[in-house]
Amino acid sequence: MVDVDKAVVAKLEKNGKTFEILVDCDKALEFRDGKSLSLSDIVATDEIFKDVKQGEKASSNTLKETFNTEDSEKIAKTIIREGEIQLTTAHKAKLREQIKKQVINLIHTNAIDPKTGHPHPPQRIELAMDEAKVNIVEHKTAEDQVESILQALKPVLPISVQKKTVSVKIPAQYASQSFHILKKHGKLLSDKWENDGSLSARLEMPAGLVDQFFAELNNIAHGEVESKIE
Repeated sequence: MVDVDKAVVAKLEKNGKTFEILVDCDKALEFRDGKSLSLSDIVATDEIFKDVKQGEKASSNTLKETFNTEDSEKIAKTIIREGEIQLTTAHKAKLREQIKKQVINLIHTNAIDPKTGHPHPPQRIELAMDEAKVNIVEHKTAEDQVESILQALKPVLPISVQKKTVSVKIPAQYASQSFHILKKHGKLLSDKWENDGSLSARLEMPAGLVDQFFAELNNIAHGEVESKIE
């Protein structure tokens, strides 16, 4: 069992009633994400409460009516899977750091320095976020936050979000093994296998991916790709 003093509340509201248990924050989230764990490694007590702080337990009748069972283990698993798990301060900090890395990657991939036409290095983006005192929140995804963060960065970092349309013609001997690179880096607008076995394609991609795209493509085709950026 988990130490009660280190446990947090997992809460589920169902049929107008509230059900709470005490859990280890990290292990409960791992269990909800599909990791195989014994319930005894997750919960601090076998009891199902209607109010943990007040020490009020849910009645057997209420549990039976709501969950069609009085089995506390089954009910606890339902609360963990479907309910809200209180996050510890440490876990919130960990989430914010993960989201920050995702935001940096999104900006590096989708934006460029308008002065050079190249993406900013991730370290430069991170320094600019620190300088702009960007606030990452743990309850929103990186995708939901990146637009407001880009606006916050503009006073301290020249940055532009652009897409590029690229046309390529890949020699026959490299065409098949290069096709996955096209699909990986952008939206394929058109592709055509020529009579000589070469592949002509046109695709749209974030401007920040163009350099990486050509590097990977030419690594396979040994620089023999014909290309044009529209």
